[in-house]
Amino acid sequence: MTKNRFLKRIKLTQEILGKIAKIDELKGFWQGGLNLNPQILSKLKKSVIITSSGSSTRIEGVEMSDQEVAHLLRGLKSRLPKNIDEQEVAGYADLLGRIFDNHKTFKLSESRILQFHDIMLKFSKKDQKHRGQYKKTDNIVIAKDRTGRQKVLFRPTPPYLVKAEMDNVLFWTNQQLEKDDLHNLLVIANFIFEFLAIHPFHDGNGRLSRAMTNWLLLKSGYSYIPYVSMEEIIEDKQADYYLSLRATQKKHKTKNEDISVWLVFFLDTLIKQADKARKIMQKKQPETMLSEKQEKIYALFKHKDILGVLEIDKKSKHKIPKVTIKQALSRLVDLGLIERIGMGRGTRYRRLG
Repeated sequence: MTKNRFLKRIKLTQEILGKIAKIDELKGFWQGGLNLNPQILSKLKKSVIITSSGSSTRIEGVEMSDQEVAHLLRGLKSRLPKNIDEQEVAGYADLLGRIFDNHKTFKLSESRILQFHDIMLKFSKKDQKHRGQYKKTDNIVIAKDRTGRQKVLFRPTPPYLVKAEMDNVLFWTNQQLEKDDLHNLLVIANFIFEFLAIHPFHDGNGRLSRAMTNWLLLKSGYSYIPYVSMEEIIEDKQADYYLSLRATQKKHKTKNEDISVWLVFFLDTLIKQADKARKIMQKKQPETMLSEKQEKIYALFKHKDILGVLEIDKKSKHKIPKVTIKQALSRLVDLGLIERIGMGRGTRYRRLG
């Protein structure tokens, strides 16, 4: 019954098949024409670990810019993370680096997922008692309105059913990946959705789901994954990310179960990621590597303008959080599009070229 349920909720349409074909076309372009210098690829991978670690944890509420993330990761050998935000960023970066470097040797299993969770939370003091273990208490997903009133968004699997349901989806996923009669992207999207619906851990489910998405895509031959941040694309569309999950989770375990809304978001994210990989291959201008919010911030700079975070905040017609502005400025500096002037609170920026 469970196996049939996983298959039945995937509704194949021409739109979805078209998106998969586009992703695979771009995948083939990357594999067939890769001639980038290994040093460039190494630099890109380091940059993506910084960007992805910042984005994936900011989605969950961490307030650190990519510049702050980079500073933290550079100093990890000499000092441990000092607060919750730093602890979560450091753990995610460690896990993602291991996935990028060793994905071929990892097999999808319960023990591997528990190990990943343990690694991801190893710096987090508040999570020491439950890291690497399935949840023992309910973790209902709630939201608060402006008055502070709580609303239940989703009720995940209760603790006593977690192992059985995780065993079922792991068995189905491994079976489908071996049989190869259902496209791997559909299998991965289905697995990640079910993982988030089960919400098997007390904390860290969202972050772990994104790290595992990178891992499963790499295992399926999407070799550009370490060079373009998927998490950055999701962060840029964070509202749509949650809306697609909530819309689909409402029908979880019902007769009308359908993951189409989530699947479309998932595939659209991968199309953007693959397209960015294509642009790396074609050595386009660095402007093409920007997210939508980064493009909007870059557009505020005229040739002689010198702007700080506050000026950008005032000039922007779009409500962009200051932490996102800082992250975007750091990205623009890394790409050589603007230069940093000064340090600390007085830091300002000027367009180059």
